[in-house]
Amino acid sequence: MPSALPIADPAPSDGLLIPGPDAGEVPFGVYVHVPFCRVRCGYCDFNTYTASELRGVRRDDYAGHAVQEIRFAEEVLERSGVPRRPVSTVFFGGGTPTMLPAEDLVMILRAIDETWGIVPGAEVTTEANPDSVDADSLETLRAGGFTRVSYGMQSAVPHVLATLDRTHDPERVPLVVDLAKQQGLDVSLDLIYSTPGESLADWRTSLDQAIACAPDHVSACSLIVEEGTAMGRMVARGELPAPDDDLAADMYELADDVLGAAGYSWYEVSNWARGEAHASRHNLSYWKGHDWWGVGPGAHSAVAGTRWWNVKHPAAYANRVLSGASPAAGRETLDEETRYVERVLLAARVRGELATSELRREARGRVAGLIARGLVDGSAAVRGRVELTRQGRLLADAVVRELLD
Repeated sequence: MPSALPIADPAPSDGLLIPGPDAGEVPFGVYVHVPFCRVRCGYCDFNTYTASELRGVRRDDYAGHAVQEIRFAEEVLERSGVPRRPVSTVFFGGGTPTMLPAEDLVMILRAIDETWGIVPGAEVTTEANPDSVDADSLETLRAGGFTRVSYGMQSAVPHVLATLDRTHDPERVPLVVDLAKQQGLDVSLDLIYSTPGESLADWRTSLDQAIACAPDHVSACSLIVEEGTAMGRMVARGELPAPDDDLAADMYELADDVLGAAGYSWYEVSNWARGEAHASRHNLSYWKGHDWWGVGPGAHSAVAGTRWWNVKHPAAYANRVLSGASPAAGRETLDEETRYVERVLLAARVRGELATSELRREARGRVAGLIARGLVDGSAAVRGRVELTRQGRLLADAVVRELLD
């Protein structure tokens, strides 16, 4: 089952916020969590549910529930005195959003536009599995305002996909990439490496096949074995080997080499794009500390200095939104120290995002040592930016700890 929600302050039933003096000064996005999957992948601890786990709520009703929360959000922001802003980015994640009919996703997007307005040229993304879309659904999404699709490719190697419990045929990936391109959609391929039993040669095969599809964007994330997942239990029992950190580092370096040679530039530790225009603007909004409202069961939000998260089960979520109450399960107000820590933690991962002037004096004094150890780029530092080298990206957590200690 999905991991537990954080422990924090109770959330008021009216959802009202106490905005700080800078409320409304950053861009505003919307995340829509669609918590449905056909099967549960053994490595996943996201808030997702198969048909047998829904207990008293129908998947067909979800779009209406999401629209209810969007209308509630409009009222909350207005009553809280948060300045109205049009939406810069929208991201439908999951789960598998395209388990819903494309018409339902378009209905939710239309509600977002009717509520706040969507800026011209906004990025509107949906995640999808290669076996959850076809030509007709992609045409409906594009006509309804979607601009981007992010496919969960994960691997091109059958035995790796089997270990991950992924059910799609890897030969379908080029087909659905082409179908999306025919509709004028930007395409991202999402990969996972260091799966138990995956070799460096397997990983090279996946990279080569991803590049052969010529996507606009590639994400490559190292597998994390989470406690409480089916894979976590198998690793604990010795039925699967734990990921090897040294092999994972080799795989990251291979990805950077292969993607770089194919014309993709890294812009965040785990993300590469064919030029700045194809970077994920929605994900960048998280790393840059923008505001967003998260719609759906278990979705997280951050607006005007307050962060909250919704109840997790779709039935509990439906009961809240249909009664006109906030679906939030808990919330926290971000103090100055937390904001600083999170700013350094997230901005350091993005190429050129963190200015040395943002660091505290002690941290600025450590930058020279990080440059000497090959973890921070010296030429970028001369320009006033903290930019990780490739070795620094491999040790990003350690670099951030040093900047925060």
